[in-house]
Amino acid sequence: MVEYIKQPLIKANTVESRIYQQVLAADVLKRGNTMIVAPTALGKTIIAVLLAADRLNKFKSSKILILAPSKPLTIQHEESFRTFLNASSTSITGAIKTDEREKRWNESQIICATPQTVESDLLNRRYSLKDVSLVVFDECHHAVGSYAYVYLSARYINEGKIPLILGLTASPGSDSEKIKSVCENLYIENIAIKSEEDSDVKPYFNPIEIDWIKIKMSKELNKIKKHLDKALKHRLKMLKNLGVISTISLGKRDILKARGLIQNRIARLSNPPKECYRAISLITAVINIQHSLELLETQGINPVNQYFEKLRTKTTKASKSLLTDPDFSIAIRLTRRAIKHGWEHPKLKKLMDILKEELNIKDQEKPKIIVFTQFRDTLNMIHEKCEEEGINSIKFYGQGVSNGGKGLTQKEQKQIIKSFKVGNHDVLISTSVAEEGIDIPSVDLVVLYEPVPSEIRMIQRRGRTGRKKRGKMKVLITEATRDEGYYWSSSRKESIMKNQLINVFKDMNLDELKPVKSKIIERTEEDIKKILNYDNEKNKKPKKEKVMVYADSRESNSKVLRALDNLSVEIQIRTMTIGDYQVSDDVIIERKTAKDFVDSIVDKRLYKQARSMKEGFKKPIMILEGDDFYTGFLNPDAIRGSIASIAIDFGIPIIPTRSSDDTAAMIKRIAIREQSNNEKSEIQIRTEKKPINTWEQQQFIVESLPNIGPVTAKKLLKKFATVQNIINATESQLQEVDGIGKKSARDIVSLLSEKYLYFNDENKNKKLV
Repeated sequence: MVEYIKQPLIKANTVESRIYQQVLAADVLKRGNTMIVAPTALGKTIIAVLLAADRLNKFKSSKILILAPSKPLTIQHEESFRTFLNASSTSITGAIKTDEREKRWNESQIICATPQTVESDLLNRRYSLKDVSLVVFDECHHAVGSYAYVYLSARYINEGKIPLILGLTASPGSDSEKIKSVCENLYIENIAIKSEEDSDVKPYFNPIEIDWIKIKMSKELNKIKKHLDKALKHRLKMLKNLGVISTISLGKRDILKARGLIQNRIARLSNPPKECYRAISLITAVINIQHSLELLETQGINPVNQYFEKLRTKTTKASKSLLTDPDFSIAIRLTRRAIKHGWEHPKLKKLMDILKEELNIKDQEKPKIIVFTQFRDTLNMIHEKCEEEGINSIKFYGQGVSNGGKGLTQKEQKQIIKSFKVGNHDVLISTSVAEEGIDIPSVDLVVLYEPVPSEIRMIQRRGRTGRKKRGKMKVLITEATRDEGYYWSSSRKESIMKNQLINVFKDMNLDELKPVKSKIIERTEEDIKKILNYDNEKNKKPKKEKVMVYADSRESNSKVLRALDNLSVEIQIRTMTIGDYQVSDDVIIERKTAKDFVDSIVDKRLYKQARSMKEGFKKPIMILEGDDFYTGFLNPDAIRGSIASIAIDFGIPIIPTRSSDDTAAMIKRIAIREQSNNEKSEIQIRTEKKPINTWEQQQFIVESLPNIGPVTAKKLLKKFATVQNIINATESQLQEVDGIGKKSARDIVSLLSEKYLYFNDENKNKKLV
């Protein structure tokens, strides 16, 4: 196996020669599609590097695709492969423009990407997977449900000429059904499990010391908890009296199950009794109280106070009943009092003590510490406390908006990690975004502000330490609270995970996993040339009847698009102001699932959409997908009335479908009917509303020029007065306008003076002047 390290594609002195990594890589090449389960510190990335080197050496014109669930992890993989291999590497994420993504794909051998971005590009036919010789699914436990990994693996197996799949994860979970699902969705034929206990791993693994620190709640917090418990118990008794539940000792999962049963009852009855709606309101209040208790017990005063403030802004019956409840009101007052006096959860003080102790140990280099917490509000609270205590910390969280606060950009995330690595900060305070794969070497201590009930997340967090030397992890647990339940839950799940993996794989019938098995077989050089010669007439498939569907960009994560692609429908994703799918100049289709349909009734969006469809198209159609339209909070008669109004008042046909696959099949059938007798090869897409006023039309035309936005368009019109004058302007004249540089001016003049080249299937390279 030393031959891998000697391969010219691997840069000298960059890859440590670990026997178990080379054995695992060889095993993948021998056995086919493989999932490797191993702790974070065991170097799963190096196994992918060894495989990539082998595949590129064997199939020189092929590509390697590395998929990761987050942008930071994608960028990290790009840097790793660029460090280890003498091959052109790049990254593709949603932050990169489509033209640049296509260029990067075509010009690179190794592409590191987020799955949603690749999925979108494949659906838009920007490139294909046919010449990809290896796809690595990092954090492959995500390959369930509607996650993009599921579609991409199926697409790769069906489209790739020389496919090989490698799945990497620290833990696929303890649920046997989920493990089976991941294996089936990734076409796995072999599972390799490695742990720190294996004899060939021990020399490279540093043990991790775990310290579970139990903390008692303060008197002030217990007083608040007492009143919240009373408010909760009161509502649980009412639900029991209504016959909704049989006991008041129920957890959140049981309450959600009870809510589902009530919703189903409402759906079945044409005139549900008032008690059903009363029960729904009580259940909502119970969920609110349970969340308040979780924040109080596991997070602290500030997070629960912020949640109380959010409840005050809501206008639902459940929130109003809570705010008028004597016990809940007392809990709110006590919380405000605690804020006023600066009383905090004992966890916060204990955390500060731990950080100070670790950072002030003499005769040692300052350690790097990660503090994990579940909520961004708690993260902000910990950061503020660190600043008060003089602890040099920095916050790290996701890109999404949370409670009105903006997320970090990809660039900001990268800068924070880099700053932490080089020692500008001693403590990184992070939400779950740093659990998966983020490269933060030499972390000496991981602190969990609260346990997590997921064994996957616990393993991932623990894997942040112990890479270069003995690691430490401390977990803060509030006694007699949900913290203890979460601790026991994750411990139990982790203990059974390995046995589940082994048993599941033994029970699996590999021949029945998927209809298409991997194509990893020994081939001669002549066979390889034939496989990779895609222009060979023998490999060309007969031309099929083209069916085109335009989809709105908001449907990009929809299962319908994947189903349409599997039905060989050509898809073009556009930003559309009306409808979700357009199949001709006349036909627009609005697709609504049960939740979307109910939401559009509540926010009064439904009738506006119907009116726009009717005014903009001769043949508008609405598809209602699913069979659970009456299981929500809305009265069934309100839903029936809305359906009747769409069909009668607006005259829009309604087509029911059972699932996303059924919806896709229906859209294809409608497209075939519309396009079979239509000689037009192009469909006019309503991507935006047409300007009405003259000045709007003028600005609309100018904004279509290269690199010209609304602000610059106005400046141009003010400078030149007319569109005609802008068209006739020279490069130097255009550069007189603020915001237009030499390149932009050159691009504008070039576009306006360039002859029109029209391409279609019949007339390639025909010039129309």
